[in-house]
Amino acid sequence: MDFRIGSLYLCVSDMDRAVAFYEAFLEQNVTVRDKIYSVFDLHGFRLGLFAYREMNEVHTFGSNCLPSLSVGSLADLRKKTEGLKIVFPLTKIGPNWVTEFEDSEGNHIELTAPARPTETKEEID
Repeated sequence: MDFRIGSLYLCVSDMDRAVAFYEAFLEQNVTVRDKIYSVFDLHGFRLGLFAYREMNEVHTFGSNCLPSLSVGSLADLRKKTEGLKIVFPLTKIGPNWVTEFEDSEGNHIELTAPARPTETKEEID
């Protein structure tokens, strides 16, 4: 079997607020906008936003699923997380810088960037 992951969705309470957050964060317009399910196309990967209340579903927010997005540099990572609620501090893990933030709906999102071999957090601060 050849499994592939082509999409993931996040539960949202307010579709308009969530779409606005991700349009600003991803620096692109939503690909498909709907009051129940909106989608961003990220180089062939579909990041969905699901308005669970519209479907009368119950949802418990937590950290059991952690979407991970990547940017090209530590400077880009810092720029994208400026002003966001950080829920996991910037940490160098293996060859990457890693942090987690909370989106407008309470979902935790990981953001990573490649680390230069000699780069330390103290040098950057």
